Amino acid sequence: MPMPGIPHVSHVVQAIQLSVAPVFLLAGVGSFLNVCAARLARVIDRARIVEEKITRSSGEEHDRLVAEIRTLDRRIRIVNNCISLAVLSACLVCLVVTLLFANQIFAGRLDTPIALTFVSAMLSIGLAFALFIIETRLGSSVVRIRAEILFHKDDGRG
Repeated sequence: MPMPGIPHVSHVVQAIQLSVAPVFLLAGVGSFLNVCAARLARVIDRARIVEEKITRSSGEEHDRLVAEIRTLDRRIRIVNNCISLAVLSACLVCLVVTLLFANQIFAGRLDTPIALTFVSAMLSIGLAFALFIIETRLGSSVVRIRAEILFHKDDGRG
């Protein structure tokens, strides 16, 4: 005979079934975080190289490096915000899974908090994706090859 106040096994099974989709979402967010962390590492590595070159440069080269380091700084801030939003989304998805189980215990009284939490998780990851595209576009704009390089002719000096 089941004890009062303790959910029946079928309720637990149902909660597990409902939590499978959010767990897959967590795996996707985790993969996205991995990509963001790799981008951040590459941007930081480039910033270190440019920082070193700035102190030894002058004239147009110095101005170009300063502009690049400013863009790299902006990219670092964007990727950090992107990572923060993705982590927030992952935490909210974890909360959704927890609420799904609690919903079984409290006889379905948590439907609205579950829905609001899930929508918040989706908004958070959506904003992270938007920041990611902004950062990739910013990164691409810096890498554009200058005309003097594209049309450089060998002058026979080296």
